[in-house]
Amino acid sequence: MLLSQRLPRLVASTLHLLPLFRQQQYSAVAFTALNTAATNPLSTCPATTLTSTPSSLPKSRQACAMSSSSAAAGATEQPTLAGAAAVDSTCAATTTKKEEVEEKLPPLLAAEFQVYNRMAEHMDLFHAHFRQSWNLLWNAATGGKRPAGMSMRSFILEGLQFLRYLTVHHDIEETHIFPVLAKKMPEFKAGRGNGAAELLKQHKEIHKGMEMLEEYLTACRSGEADLEMRVLKTKMEPWADVLWTHLDQEVKTLGAENMRKYWTPDEMKRLPM
Repeated sequence: MLLSQRLPRLVASTLHLLPLFRQQQYSAVAFTALNTAATNPLSTCPATTLTSTPSSLPKSRQACAMSSSSAAAGATEQPTLAGAAAVDSTCAATTTKKEEVEEKLPPLLAAEFQVYNRMAEHMDLFHAHFRQSWNLLWNAATGGKRPAGMSMRSFILEGLQFLRYLTVHHDIEETHIFPVLAKKMPEFKAGRGNGAAELLKQHKEIHKGMEMLEEYLTACRSGEADLEMRVLKTKMEPWADVLWTHLDQEVKTLGAENMRKYWTPDEMKRLPM
């Protein structure tokens, strides 16, 4: 009888804890205190009652606090752990959505965009040259004839020069640029087999095709083979998709919106390119 008389007062007295927990643990801790008082009526707490929802809390937290206050208002009914978990789950879900919104980066100013997009712009200039050289070869291979005014020798040398420049370009990237970027960016991390970043795996696939094309053009230059456009196409087609994917993906990866996630403006100015 004594315990039943003291229980409502003890449960209500735990409400003084509610204003103390205004962050993510607000509801969970408050309900834990209520359950503790209900199951252990011999514990004592100062009698303080929550009369209103703290106005300083965000609206999402006010909703959680109001739910906690309402649940505690019926002091004669013991709050259940299931009810506490449900309210806490609601608060957690609201917090997660709020944090996702807060993580969205603000728009870049024009000057900031220029700093962060510097590497992408430089890379795209190199890639534009490679696209142009590829198209010259590919259009001849698919059209069945060389560009007007270009001799057979000049055409073959154009193809070999394209391969040589692309090889040097990739060597510079893998030696001087990618290792620096990989310190913060997983998109450029080296590794063995499938452990390598996608851009590096693309390099390997591209070089397999380059070797095949170089072998054919070298044989044509030396006279060991005749240059046939249909054969040239078979030497280019297998790696056409991965090459164009790489040329676009690499520039996008170096773009301002991605680079700002990893580097400060001052760091961007010191990155090699």
